[in-house]
Amino acid sequence: MSDHRPVAVVLGGSLAGLLAAGALSRAGARVTLVERDVLPDGPEPRRGLPQARHVHQLWSGGARALEEVLPGAIGRLRAAGVSRVPMTTEMVALSPYGWYRRWAESAFMLPASRDLLDWVVRRLVLDDGRIELVEGAEATGLTGTAAAVTGVRVRARGRGERTLTAGLVVDATGRGSRAAQWLACLGLPAVERREVDSGLAYASRLFRAPEPAREGFPVVNIEPDPRGTGSGRGGVLMPVEDGKWIVTLFGGRGDGLPTRPDDFARYAREELRHPLIGELLARAEPLTEGVAVTRTTANRRHYFERMPVWPENFAVLGDAVCALNPVYGHGMAVAARSALALRDGVRRRGLGGPGLAREVQRAVGRTVRPAWELAVGADVFYPGATEGGPTLRDRLTAAYVGRLLHTATGNGRIARRVTDVTALQRGPEALLAPSVLVAALAGPLRPPLAVPPLTAEERKAAGL
Repeated sequence: MSDHRPVAVVLGGSLAGLLAAGALSRAGARVTLVERDVLPDGPEPRRGLPQARHVHQLWSGGARALEEVLPGAIGRLRAAGVSRVPMTTEMVALSPYGWYRRWAESAFMLPASRDLLDWVVRRLVLDDGRIELVEGAEATGLTGTAAAVTGVRVRARGRGERTLTAGLVVDATGRGSRAAQWLACLGLPAVERREVDSGLAYASRLFRAPEPAREGFPVVNIEPDPRGTGSGRGGVLMPVEDGKWIVTLFGGRGDGLPTRPDDFARYAREELRHPLIGELLARAEPLTEGVAVTRTTANRRHYFERMPVWPENFAVLGDAVCALNPVYGHGMAVAARSALALRDGVRRRGLGGPGLAREVQRAVGRTVRPAWELAVGADVFYPGATEGGPTLRDRLTAAYVGRLLHTATGNGRIARRVTDVTALQRGPEALLAPSVLVAALAGPLRPPLAVPPLTAEERKAAGL
């Protein structure tokens, strides 16, 4: 660390923080990565990440950004046993409008346990000699003025507080970020903020799949129907590495989410809109004794990009900007795409360049917007999600999206277009093309499916 490259400090050893550190290093900076806890050496649970026990997938829009930030990352994940799952070819999904057909691929996902994915990224980042990891240390505030941040105060356990001077400070400390308070202490105005809380909670267990179903089995997704039944009950069965299934069940306020192992399969079989996941679990071997439950699922966004003034040398990424309901699987993809925006900004203006921080923060705002709109567009309809309930704009948007999803059950072209947007490969404007509007007006081209679109081989492998 003796060269004269400009120095950046990244706060938080989460996936967003690791990717930000990797992006800055590859843009020519030396990086100090500050993490409150001690990071594990292998693919093991990390403190401060309770949602790691639940289903995770990296959508293709995020996977491509990850590969740009960390070349070779997808190859490392595949070598570690992570499958590349074509969408919607290898998904069996029940929407509020019926079963989706398994259309030809337009997007893909990389399903993996969060411990494995974090470990692969952590190794790629921390093996870079230009990145220094400081563990067991917590940021307590920024130094500088409302015009420019000069560094960050850090308190390490047993070593007191010190100041790290930096040409750029990046806050990637997640939902617990204190960026808004830190900015207020520098004399900046309050940050505009919005929260949409569906009230959904998650319960997950890990299973060993039946031996014939340990390779090539599709993702199974029973979606909730907040506008129809009003229930948040749903579930996802996600095949991951080593022949395992992670199963996450969810439910809204008053839905009686299972918290005990004895109730888990019963809920999947009897309480969801279709019993398929419960039927599949009948022949799977539980690998976890308990049920992992998480209730922190609110969508929360800080509109830093709308601030009338913004200090030089400071940026906020990841959940610290936009924390999303995990049911939509966009958090990791947004983190990767935001890191890519950070890298590109630094390459254009240089670390510490005038206007860099403002440019990066606006780019991050544009990056998070599609995932935010997808999440709140659905979650706002859950009872109690917001004080005033859905707005007229929310209702009009949801009506059009609902028409598209209905059309997608029997129109492959529209299904692929919707999937591309869901995978963050295209922006929401792709759903407003004239040809899409006409297709939505016409509706499905094929009749609805009466049963889940599993093949005969898949049914046999799962013992159905």
